[in-house]
Amino acid sequence: MSITRGKFKLHVMEGGSIDSQIVVVLGENGTGNNISSLADAGMPEINVSYKAQIMQSVSTFTVRTLLHRRITDSYTQPQFVSVVMEPLQIDKLMDKPVVKLSCGELQRVSLCLCLGKPADVYLIDEPSANLDSEQRLAASEVIKRFIHLGKKTSFVVEHDITMATYLADRVIVCEGRRSVDCTATAPQSLLSGMRHFLSRGTKSVQRLYLLHMGRFGV
Repeated sequence: MSITRGKFKLHVMEGGSIDSQIVVVLGENGTGNNISSLADAGMPEINVSYKAQIMQSVSTFTVRTLLHRRITDSYTQPQFVSVVMEPLQIDKLMDKPVVKLSCGELQRVSLCLCLGKPADVYLIDEPSANLDSEQRLAASEVIKRFIHLGKKTSFVVEHDITMATYLADRVIVCEGRRSVDCTATAPQSLLSGMRHFLSRGTKSVQRLYLLHMGRFGV
């Protein structure tokens, strides 16, 4: 199946079941790895929660008020608090106006809002953006634990190799002519997906990935 956006075409290959798994989407910028494009290319009519790469900080509400309005039921549930909010240190932000949050704080709140919405599939675009190394590790653990405990499915676009390899149960590789005509592969194992991605990358990209992927035997 495929979609067209202006002059850009994205072809998506069909794959098997991905229930209760995290599927990481790999590809260079402009090769169709924007997660909303993959959703448009054939996501079944199911309940979806989406986290954009950048959250707009236009709200004058405090974080507490925003959570109450957007995820009323979730943000007071003990399990959600322990699995999501505490590791992301949302409690330290509760009384801050959203417009005064830093980019990293916005990222953490945005991830909390995404996971707090009841859904079958969670689409998460670059959860590592604007986070330091410790926060990236915390965000990775939050996503993985939340998805696996809840037996949900998640598609994650991530360019941080450490975070991507930690998260991935399966991998989709986007390739082709950037911003023109691209293909998204069917979900495959982390090992085969990384091999596929490496075979298409530049030598500098290959060296970077091999450095981080040595323990996987790529």
